[in-house]
Amino acid sequence: MSISEELHVIGRPLLDAQLAHPTVAGIARGDLAEPVFRSWLEQDYLYLLDYVRVFSRLAWQAPDGHLGDLVDLAHSTFHEELKLHRSMSAEFGADLDGAVKGPACAAYTSFLLRAAADYAEGLAALYPCMWGYSMLGRILAEDPPAEPRYRAWVDTYAHPGFTALTERVAAMLDEVEIAPERAKELFTEGMAHELAFWDVP
Repeated sequence: MSISEELHVIGRPLLDAQLAHPTVAGIARGDLAEPVFRSWLEQDYLYLLDYVRVFSRLAWQAPDGHLGDLVDLAHSTFHEELKLHRSMSAEFGADLDGAVKGPACAAYTSFLLRAAADYAEGLAALYPCMWGYSMLGRILAEDPPAEPRYRAWVDTYAHPGFTALTERVAAMLDEVEIAPERAKELFTEGMAHELAFWDVP
């Protein structure tokens, strides 16, 4: 079993905890209170700006064969995922320019940026976000919300293109030299940050 496959096994109950979270459940039903999602959008926008920095820091360290992968991931996050956030934020009246990181966002981005000082550890730390959102999108898309704005959010992360990006990260992670227990430790910590992130300010 590869490292990424081992992480999927330990990650599934942690993913189930996210699916049961009131914020995620509200998105799934399409009836999440707008102020909650507006706050989440503001926090996730700030998170994604640092996520681009994480990919960029890892690209600087990457072997030649994966430099393009990480540049592509940074580009996709900056131009596609953030574009979605700007569009959705306008519909929900979010204030992206005035947003300030809450404790969960600050803790998560600090964790990722520290981990990205080491190529292998950075990949293990960021994988929960890629894998988790890909899984959430695919699961929620099985019974998508009727509310069109929440449906658009689900469709983004259920898209085969996002799945493909996640699989590229998994392949890179499987190639690096990292102790399995260390990879699991970082992955588990990242999944804990993912769950805490749904507790929006």
